[in-house]
Amino acid sequence: MDSKKKFSFTFITVVIGFMIAIQFQTVKEPAVRDTRDTWQLRADILKEKELQLKLLREISSNEEKIAQYETKRKQSKEQVLRDTLEELKMEAGLSEVTGPGIIISIEPVHEELLLGKQADSVSPDLLKRLVNELNMYDAQHISIGGRRIINTTVIRDINRETMIDGYALNRLPIEVKVLTENAQSAEKLFNRMQVSNSAEEFFIDNLRVKVEKSAELITIPAYDEALRIRYMEPVIPDEGGKS
Repeated sequence: MDSKKKFSFTFITVVIGFMIAIQFQTVKEPAVRDTRDTWQLRADILKEKELQLKLLREISSNEEKIAQYETKRKQSKEQVLRDTLEELKMEAGLSEVTGPGIIISIEPVHEELLLGKQADSVSPDLLKRLVNELNMYDAQHISIGGRRIINTTVIRDINRETMIDGYALNRLPIEVKVLTENAQSAEKLFNRMQVSNSAEEFFIDNLRVKVEKSAELITIPAYDEALRIRYMEPVIPDEGGKS
C-alpha cells in the first residue's frame, strides 16, 4: 500500500470515529431532562385546569355583560319611542292633561238685565270665536262642557241645537276650562280675557261670561272619539325596507 492510500484510509477512519463519538454523546446526555415526579406533574396539570376554568368564567362574564348592554340599548330605543308617542298623543289631545289655567263660565243673564228672551243655549259662532281668541292668547288645551277641543273638533248647529263633535250643549251654565304653559301664562290669559270683546258679544245674546283664576291645577279630559284623518296615509316600505 502506497503512502497516498494510507493517508486516505487514515482520514476516513478519523471522520467515522468522530461521527460515532458525537452520536454516542447525544444519546448518552439529552439536552433537557424532565426531572419532575408524578405528584409535581399532577400539581402542574391542576394549575393549568384552574387557569382554564378562570378564563372560561371571564368569557362567560363578558358575554353576560354584552347581553345586558344589548338589552339596555334596545330598551332605551323602546323608551324613546314610548316617550315620543306619549308626546304626540298629548299634542293631539288624546291624553288627559293637568296644569295651571283659567275657568270661564257662560251663564244666562239675570232677568232684570234681559234685552229680550232669556237665553237657554249658546250659539256655535260665539263658541268658535271664544276658542279662536283663547288660542290667539296661547291657550294650550281647552275643554267646553267637559268635551275636549282638538284641531278637528266640529262645533255647529244641528236642528237648532249646538253640538260639539256630535254632543249637545243644551244646558247652561257651560264651563270652559283652559290650560296654559305655566302660571305666568295663566295670569296673562286671565288679564286678557278680563278686557276681551267676547264678554260683550255673549251679553248681546243674553249670556254672561265669568273668568276665574283657578287656585288649583285644572284637569282636562282626553279626546275620546276616533280621529278622522282624511288627507294622510301610511307610507308602505319597499322590499329593501326603505320608505
